[in-house]
Amino acid sequence: MPPSIVDDVSYAEDMTSDSDDALTWDGDDGVAPKTPAPKGSDREASVPHGDASDDAALPDGWNAVGRGSEAVGHVDADGTVTMPDEQEPAHLSTAMLLTLGIVGGVYLLYSIGWVVGGLRLKPLANLIVADAMYVPWFVLAVAAPALWFLAVWVLTRAKAAWIRIGLLLLGVVLLVPWPFVTVGVIGS
Repeated sequence: MPPSIVDDVSYAEDMTSDSDDALTWDGDDGVAPKTPAPKGSDREASVPHGDASDDAALPDGWNAVGRGSEAVGHVDADGTVTMPDEQEPAHLSTAMLLTLGIVGGVYLLYSIGWVVGGLRLKPLANLIVADAMYVPWFVLAVAAPALWFLAVWVLTRAKAAWIRIGLLLLGVVLLVPWPFVTVGVIGS
């Protein structure tokens, strides 16, 4: 089949039958490594890793990703470069704020449930254990939802949002105030 000619330009004249042509880009030197270089090899030392220097910065709307991205600054609209250590922390999204508010409200209700259920359970518990044993565990049970929320908040600051939400929802399942659920407001 002859090469096609459109507008006096032949599009098939430089084609080769080499199957590796699909894996190269025009301008490559023809040597494309098929496997990564072993650690400490000469080839690894000669390949630049794209480490950013102190004066590297990205314009508005661009995000650096990958190895060395934490060293890339940000160019503001007025042309000033803000390095990562000078940048403001990322703000929470509206969905995350709503989720945190709802789960925080559930935890507050759980604490109230532990107080009500624990106080209603106290006369029955005094038949089995002394106050010296009951009161510390009662206080810990009341504080557990707040402690869980605080621990998840602090320990997942650098993690993905779904991890934080997952752990908060796990706390909603684990911290149910069972004395309130079982005894509730019935009787007195």
